[in-house]
Amino acid sequence: MPSFTVSLRLRCAPVAVLAGVLIAAIPAAVGAQPSLPGIAPYSTPTPALRDDNSGLSADVFYRLLLGDVAMQRGETSLAARAYFEAAREARDPRIAKRAAEVALAARMRGLAQESAKLWSALDPAAERPKQILAALAAGSTGGKPQAEGAFDADLKVRLEKVISDAALSERGPGEVFLELNRFFGESQDRRQTFELIRELAKPYPKTPEAHFAVALAAYSGGVPEGSPDNTAMEEVDRALALKPDWERAALLKTELLTRRKPGEATAYLAIFVAANPDARAAAGALAQLYVEDKRYGEARAVFQRLWDGDRSAREFEFGVAVISMQMKDWDTAESLFRDLKRANYGENGSVELYLAQISDENGRYQEAIERYKAVPEGERAWLAKLRVAAMMAKLGNVADARKYLSGLPVVTIEERVQVRQAEAQLLRDANDNDGAYAVLAAALKEFPDSAELLYDTAMVAEKLDRLDDAESRLRRVVELKPDDAQALNALGYTLVDRTPRVSEGFALIEKANKLAPNDPFILDSMGWALFRLGKYADAETYLRRAMKTRPDAEIAAHLGEVLWAKGEHDRAQELWQSQLKTSPDNPVLLETVRRLAR
Repeated sequence: MPSFTVSLRLRCAPVAVLAGVLIAAIPAAVGAQPSLPGIAPYSTPTPALRDDNSGLSADVFYRLLLGDVAMQRGETSLAARAYFEAAREARDPRIAKRAAEVALAARMRGLAQESAKLWSALDPAAERPKQILAALAAGSTGGKPQAEGAFDADLKVRLEKVISDAALSERGPGEVFLELNRFFGESQDRRQTFELIRELAKPYPKTPEAHFAVALAAYSGGVPEGSPDNTAMEEVDRALALKPDWERAALLKTELLTRRKPGEATAYLAIFVAANPDARAAAGALAQLYVEDKRYGEARAVFQRLWDGDRSAREFEFGVAVISMQMKDWDTAESLFRDLKRANYGENGSVELYLAQISDENGRYQEAIERYKAVPEGERAWLAKLRVAAMMAKLGNVADARKYLSGLPVVTIEERVQVRQAEAQLLRDANDNDGAYAVLAAALKEFPDSAELLYDTAMVAEKLDRLDDAESRLRRVVELKPDDAQALNALGYTLVDRTPRVSEGFALIEKANKLAPNDPFILDSMGWALFRLGKYADAETYLRRAMKTRPDAEIAAHLGEVLWAKGEHDRAQELWQSQLKTSPDNPVLLETVRRLAR
């Protein structure tokens, strides 16, 4: 039987993990809308700093800069507060406008109200702050009815007045409809909010924003998940019929399709992007869908087209570089990251870390050491320091690597734990499991309730056939983190794979699967447990899902064994031989082939 490696695999590829995390962030970097359009800010904000800063005090200038930096980092609450304080001191209506809009985006009702009051006082002729104040006042009840099943009549009347006044102005009612869901963002009664917005929208059948607001309210919980009610899709389709090139509506439709028909979501968004080549947010979202489907070539092509259209937009070049790395197109990735480094692009140390990882992945360990050491101080520097030790060990200098780790200046408990984990990993990679166990056991004496150390110790204990030890430590992790899917999966897999207690292990894996239903390693565990229970057809279904999500040698070993048990020997052999081409040294796959295909 294959040895326990499911959870261990999650720790053995830091480069791939980091690449995956950053790929997931690419749409935000290129201005894509959030996954819930209309709740977060609608577009990338423009800086609040004025062209002429000569009249700004040092304190105002600092607060404006703080706000801009906070916005770039997505910290909208901090940004809104900084802009409000700057506006209050500078008495500048433009900064007050900025504070109000950002506070609305952050759902900070009180601060939005204060900012709008200040804006209106500084610019009495401005209509927009009055609309914000009226809408906030109307929404102060949270959209809750006075009696069960009935609307607050006064609230409805006040909102109708806000919308009708806007309809009579040059701006029109669309902007108010776009803000309704944000005004009710704190409401706990999503169904009543949905019903109220639907009633408010009825007099405006030709206003696309009205249909969009109803669709968004339905999507946000007004219509229960899984309900046969298709209001959200019907309303967003009406909005798009009135405004076919509306990017936000297209993104909401994509979200709706993703919930029920993921394949159709990608196909729809691809058609929309082709028809609207300037829709950058939609293009970023399409690239993300391609990445999730492992269609890296198509994802890269999207970013390449965007970058070709605007060579000054380095975020698109960054997207091409990250995906090239995921595709293992190292030459392209390295060339682009070098160019980004020359342009001084990216957050502190991000590009340098990627360049180091490229050297790491390609076995240029001495070069990787130098590149990791070149990562500037900051949040990425610590990871880089730990990787230096790993590179030293790969060069055969395990003793020096351990000495290097012991000399790292640790500040926090977390860092002390990570140093011990890194030292143990060096020994595991060198096949010294006894040494790794000794390091981890000593660290646990200092930090007995560290879930990370307990988890790693369990992994090594299993390798040493100390099954009771492995089980007890994993059970302690589950006690500390009862909703940790990986801990549940690790414990469950251990019981399924190494003990007769298959049903007990399967129950734990089922719980893990509910917490993380798309994790390929948990899907693999589900399949393996079902195989051990004799349910071959169900086992094959889960293992094929796992293999599609993450082609992996051990998942292939499991799937092949299921096929073999079903009598499909040729298909099993074909699968194993195919996987051996990319993973010729995987011990689990080799053991399975030798045991069954001899």
